[in-house]
Amino acid sequence: MKLTPVHTAVFQEGADLPLFIKTHISAMREGSVLAVASKLVCLWQGLSVPYKSQSQKEDLIQKESSAALKTPLAWLTIKAGMVMTNAGIDESNAQGKLLLLPKDCYAAAQQLRTRLQGLYGIKNLGVLITDSMILPLRAGVIAGAVGYAGFKGVRDLRGRPDIFGKKLEVTLVNAADSLASAAALCMGEANEQRPLCVIEDAPVTFTDELNPKEISYPAEDDLYTPLFKAAGLTPGKGEKND
Repeated sequence: MKLTPVHTAVFQEGADLPLFIKTHISAMREGSVLAVASKLVCLWQGLSVPYKSQSQKEDLIQKESSAALKTPLAWLTIKAGMVMTNAGIDESNAQGKLLLLPKDCYAAAQQLRTRLQGLYGIKNLGVLITDSMILPLRAGVIAGAVGYAGFKGVRDLRGRPDIFGKKLEVTLVNAADSLASAAALCMGEANEQRPLCVIEDAPVTFTDELNPKEISYPAEDDLYTPLFKAAGLTPGKGEKND
C-alpha cells in the first residue's frame, strides 16, 4: 500500500472542492482511495460559524450532538453514531471560525466521488473523509472515517479460519478507520498544508453501493456501552446516525 500526501494552497470557503483537488492532483490511478480532511468538506459546504464566545461554542456542541458530557478537557459527545470530542466542531486552522461537520458525511463523500470520477475518468475510486480522534487512555490523536464512499468500509472475517484452523466468530476488520488513521499520519495536524492523501493498492473492495450502516454498531451490543452509562453518556437504543 502506498500513501502520498498532497501539499495544497489554502482552501477558501465556498470554493469548488472537486476542481481544487484536480488542480493539485493532475491524475488519479484506477483503484485509488483519496483521503480528504473534513475541514475541506466543511468549508466546501459553507459550514462555518464566526467564533463569538466559549458559551456559544458549547451551545453548538450540545446542539450538534445526540449525547454530550462535559469533561475537564473537552465535551465527550456522540454525533452520527460516533464518539468524538466537541461534536467534531473545530477551530484550528479555521481563521477565527468554528467549523461544523456536515450532517451527512457519507452523502458528501458520495457527491465528491461522483464529481471526481468524471474529472479523472475512472470508475474504481474511493473517497474517505477523515477527522481527528482520541482513543481512550492513549496519548495523542489519530484519525477516523467520518464518511466514505466507493469502497466497503468493513471486512467480515467471521467463519474464516485462523492459522491453526480455528474459525473466527466475531472478527470484523474496520478498513475505513484504519485507512483514515494511516493517511492522517502522513497528512499532519499543524501547518503542513497536506489535507489530501492518495492511497494506492489499499486492501479494499470497491463498490458503487453507499452503506453507512455497515460500520455503525448498535449501542446495546457495544463493548463500551457499560462505560458510557457509568459516565453518564448513554447513546439511545439502536442509535446509528443523527
